[in-house]
Amino acid sequence: QVHLAESGGGLVQPGASLRLSCTASGHSFNMYTLAWFRRVPGKERELVVAIGRSGGTIYADSVKGRFTASRDNSKKTVALQMNSLKPEDTAVYFCAAKRTIVTHIPTRDDDYTYWGQGTQVTVAS
Repeated sequence: QVHLAESGGGLVQPGASLRLSCTASGHSFNMYTLAWFRRVPGKERELVVAIGRSGGTIYADSVKGRFTASRDNSKKTVALQMNSLKPEDTAVYFCAAKRTIVTHIPTRDDDYTYWGQGTQVTVAS
């Protein structure tokens, strides 16, 4: 069992930066692929980035070059550094985890087993 808790959301202006963090409880954190998803009201949840057990990443095209994900297995955390934020980045951001083999990085939300409660990110003038 893994429990995930996100933090770091908030209201920022376009062009600003924000850093989200997700802290996990439980064992064998290094056995899990982690991901950030986001959901806008009325739309389906979409992948922002998935980060595999070895640190490999898969980013959504909409955030490439602006967002960076990282994981710290010793602290059981995964972070999402978001730069050059745009109004269309406004969403609830969720951390997710799935136990996988080293080479597999799932990208669909229904692939993931564990989810945090989400944190709101609002980008507005």
